[in-house]
Amino acid sequence: MGKIKTNFVCQECGYESLKWMGKCPGCGSWNTMVEELQQKDVTSPIVTISKPLTINEIEIVEEERYTTYLEELDRVLGGGIVKGSLILVGGDPGIGKSTLLLQVASNISSKGKIVLYVSGEESARQIKLRAKRIDIKEDRLYILSETNLASIEKYIIEIKPHVVIIDSIQTIYRAELQSAPGSVSQVREATSVLMRIAKTLNISIFIVGHVTKEGSIAGPRVLEHMVDTVLYFEGNRYHTYRILRAVKNRFGSTNEIGVFEMREKGLVEIKNPSELLLSGRPSNVSGSCVVCSMEGTRPVLVEIQALTCATSFGMPRRMATGVDYNRVILLMAVLEKRVGMQVQTFDAYVNVAGGLKLDEPACDLGIICSIASSFRNIPIDTKTIVIGEVGLTGEIRGVSLIEKRILEAKKLGFSRCVIPKENVRGIDIPNGISIIPASNIYEALEALLGG
Repeated sequence: MGKIKTNFVCQECGYESLKWMGKCPGCGSWNTMVEELQQKDVTSPIVTISKPLTINEIEIVEEERYTTYLEELDRVLGGGIVKGSLILVGGDPGIGKSTLLLQVASNISSKGKIVLYVSGEESARQIKLRAKRIDIKEDRLYILSETNLASIEKYIIEIKPHVVIIDSIQTIYRAELQSAPGSVSQVREATSVLMRIAKTLNISIFIVGHVTKEGSIAGPRVLEHMVDTVLYFEGNRYHTYRILRAVKNRFGSTNEIGVFEMREKGLVEIKNPSELLLSGRPSNVSGSCVVCSMEGTRPVLVEIQALTCATSFGMPRRMATGVDYNRVILLMAVLEKRVGMQVQTFDAYVNVAGGLKLDEPACDLGIICSIASSFRNIPIDTKTIVIGEVGLTGEIRGVSLIEKRILEAKKLGFSRCVIPKENVRGIDIPNGISIIPASNIYEALEALLGG
């Protein structure tokens, strides 16, 4: 076998060099030269494998899927694991990525399928200790502690598993490349080989990816473009629950989330996250308001808390946790201009209870009502939920899926709902819950706080 040759290619302009250089001569960028394998010239004639078809000639075939026996994960994946797919799972260290995938491996192998769990960060004994802690003991679950890509490929062909888990992609290396494991070239080459294995052998492969301080997947951006699905495992290490979110999915929606709780025996699914997020909510306290946010097709009830107090300095402080800081500043300006509530000399702190992050405009009215409730020191009725997007003129705009939101509120015992006036037309109002339509924030505050 001849020696495999490499060269260095600038990731900005494509300039090629036989040696590494700190500064690219082509575009002048620093530290963009990355080692890559040289592509051999292909002198054989082009072999046509497929031909162009009209859109009407193409037949739709439903993808064959494996269930993970975790309903929350299956929902995020779009109904289960698609055969031959490459799935990237990212998340902060210690958040529970390895535990989640080990549980998935156990569930799938317990139903007769072969699963290969490859770890480049832990020894086989360490994985066994974690498996023992969460009570996993399946005969068809194989553990391999290896970082060499050629050895991993050899064992995949030998064992012929249905599902492969690589933990993590930053530890895998190809011996022909001189760069260190985790570098751009190594990560890209390893992902390319795993993608070829997944598509040619029809094996579903999970790869775990580290995240940077900014929260994005470490390594080249092309890594996320190469895979079929990108999942982020989110959560606060000081809270017990975790949120699994899809940011890319070629076989399903990217709006769904799955909620889990970390316990001593592993991750447990949370079938009703609204009930969990509202547990421990105080009663008859100002500055608390419940909103309904749509996470994909699932309505989730969340408590928004606000605290206002007179500032001790010339410039008041503003803090927001779980909601966009700039959005809070904008809504406070609307509250001051359109209602006449003088909050410019008050510190304001807004928090989403439970650590969930909200970015849906339908939560605008809840933020305004919680700030106004704290400012006037008037509690909002604990059986009331508010829904609506707020514009700069103080109007409350309609939101989507209003009936689903109202039904979720009724299911959890709420009896009153403030919604946009334009959403009232054409909806079926369930028994046991009263609807208060509001066309602007003044009408909403008058109904909740008495003017």
